[in-house]
Amino acid sequence: MFLVFKDLDPILHSQLRLAVMSLLMSVREAEFTFLKEKTNATAGNLSVQIQKLKDAGYIDVIKQFKENYPQTICKVTPSGIKAFDQYVRNLQAYLTK
Repeated sequence: MFLVFKDLDPILHSQLRLAVMSLLMSVREAEFTFLKEKTNATAGNLSVQIQKLKDAGYIDVIKQFKENYPQTICKVTPSGIKAFDQYVRNLQAYLTK
């Protein structure tokens, strides 16, 4: 028997992007270095995945200087919260079928 499931968001259905969003859902905003440490990602890969989340409107990226050092802060957006919640609901639907 074939069951029809809602599609999982391809932006969130990536291990690293999902990890970043999961972290941001719990803290709402975080520095790049924190995300890099928690995900064990390389700086280059993390930068690419953050850009994809930003392009999708799921996070805002603020680049600034703190004590003469560049600082990148990622903040989850209302669209990102909504997309993450929907992703979780759709995933739960897979598990209950």
